[in-house]
Amino acid sequence: MTPAVLVPDRPVTRDEVARLCDEVRLRLAAGRAGVVPVRVESVGPGPPGLATVELLARLELTARRAGGRIRLRGPAPGLRALLDLVGLRFEVEGQVEEREPALGVQEEVEPGEPAV
Repeated sequence: MTPAVLVPDRPVTRDEVARLCDEVRLRLAAGRAGVVPVRVESVGPGPPGLATVELLARLELTARRAGGRIRLRGPAPGLRALLDLVGLRFEVEGQVEEREPALGVQEEVEPGEPAV
């Protein structure tokens, strides 16, 4: 499993944002998958805020500009709810990607039956 970029558990400075974006860019340049996992298990003391949302948006933008994307690892329910509230959708490790069926699931339709 690819080592993840670690998002600190405190508000980050502009220099740290730039460093994390550089790290995402370097990992995409060095890797083949085009996806950089980002650990967000313990983002901030207390509930996540807009600073965390901004950081993740900047990391995603950096990844997209480099031809990839980020994937969140271990987001708390509060962070996921906040991202949904502001309209940002991130792929989360352990979830089936949109538009792709879960592994091992097969849909079967009997001949002559209309599709539902």
